[in-house]
Amino acid sequence: MTPLPRRTFLTALGAAASVAVAGPSPAAAATTAAAAAYTLLSRSQWGADESLRFAADGTERWPPAYSPVQTLTVHHTDDGSTDPDPAARVRAIYRNNAVNQKDPYGDMGYNYLIDENGRVYEGRWSGTDGTPAHDAAGRLVTGAHVQGYNSGNVGIALLGTLTNTPPSAAARATLVRLLADLATRHLIDPRGKVVYRNPVSGVSRAAPAIGGHRHWASTDCPGTLYTAMPALREEVAALMAG
Repeated sequence: MTPLPRRTFLTALGAAASVAVAGPSPAAAATTAAAAAYTLLSRSQWGADESLRFAADGTERWPPAYSPVQTLTVHHTDDGSTDPDPAARVRAIYRNNAVNQKDPYGDMGYNYLIDENGRVYEGRWSGTDGTPAHDAAGRLVTGAHVQGYNSGNVGIALLGTLTNTPPSAAARATLVRLLADLATRHLIDPRGKVVYRNPVSGVSRAAPAIGGHRHWASTDCPGTLYTAMPALREEVAALMAG
């Protein structure tokens, strides 16, 4: 796929929520453009402190690595924050992932985050020559959201704790649009299953093409979205079909 320039993929907060992406064919590109009606804030727009990615000697703590996308995984952040500013919560998650937790990653672990208003936030740093979460060749930057199964696995996290409550209507709608966008771009059947193979470790396992964290590990993540996953897959498939 030939990626569009990085900045054409981003929309500013408050701007018309239209995202332009390249696709494998004109028809697929048109379908993707229709599906991808959401606002995406870049790291600079949500206020990422890029210095956190670097050690005192100037070396990057977690240099990016890239792999073709194989599957899409949904999370909830379950961060316990009551801050009314979602961008501030994203910054706090970033700081915790990058430097504060017991085994810090050196960056954000998720590839994308979605707030209650349906806005998408660019997660893990992926460079400047591709679209968010991707390099110029369309490969995914490896995150840290499913231990042992991160390379080629897109991590999308909804802000908040969804253990006993559903996501907001706006967040759910954006999740469907983002999943449809990514599934179209990477030729993923939203109803399908894959045999995921970690290109680094060689570990393989069967998994849904679109699943939740609980499909990969013993966890309650992504809360109520786990039982909603069959319906979400159908909504994604319907959106992709136009």
